[in-house]
Amino acid sequence: MAGEGRNKILILGGTGEARRLADMLAARKDLEVVSSLAGRTSDPELPAGEVRTGGFGGADGLAAYLSELRPVAVVDATHPYAELMSRNARRACAALGIPRLRYDRAPWVRQAEDNWTEVRDIEAAMADAAARGRRIFVAVGRVPAALFEVYPDHWFLVRSVERLGDMPENVRCIAGKGPFRLADELELLDGHRIDVIVSKASGGGSVFAKIEAARAMKLPVVLLRRPDPPPGPLVHRADEAVAWIDQLLGERRPERNT
Repeated sequence: MAGEGRNKILILGGTGEARRLADMLAARKDLEVVSSLAGRTSDPELPAGEVRTGGFGGADGLAAYLSELRPVAVVDATHPYAELMSRNARRACAALGIPRLRYDRAPWVRQAEDNWTEVRDIEAAMADAAARGRRIFVAVGRVPAALFEVYPDHWFLVRSVERLGDMPENVRCIAGKGPFRLADELELLDGHRIDVIVSKASGGGSVFAKIEAARAMKLPVVLLRRPDPPPGPLVHRADEAVAWIDQLLGERRPERNT
């Protein structure tokens, strides 16, 4: 039987970090890696190992899935702003006594040349950005069309992985998925005469080029404040996640041999 005697690890992801960790673990003969891409049915860069797509139905649904899967551990490598999924993972793992690790991309570090303002939500971000300039680059994912209508005298360049639907005339939408290159971001910002950037404080390197470009062009950046990670063990690198898994397996071995 495939997977017999191997320790199952469930990776909650859909992020580059989750894919990298899954690929690092896939070759190990002592592990069976299951990656969950909640809410997604396809991906051009699927991680190695078994892949599960679709949502769980809240903490109770995830707990039911974990009861069936019976992993030795769960690694929550979801996006830093996926607060609900992380909360559900914490609750489901706590209910079943399953060890859980939060693998969160490293936060960005402000440099002396950076002009950053952190705000609590997208409404506050748009208001702050509108006060700083007329031409605004918005790179936060999905934004309601009605929010742009509040600022008819401004022009917005909006980049998103997904199509955003109909937008007001003062909005231009472009598709894009990281990683992005600094040279391309400089050309994008300069070519559209951008005055200010609105971004999530996502961390990591995949979308950092726009922050580097803003630094080089001395543009202000309005950042949506990054949510605090859920309580529990936390790492920022894939090798740290592997070390945590190895330590966990080492602690379990005496129990399995008794």
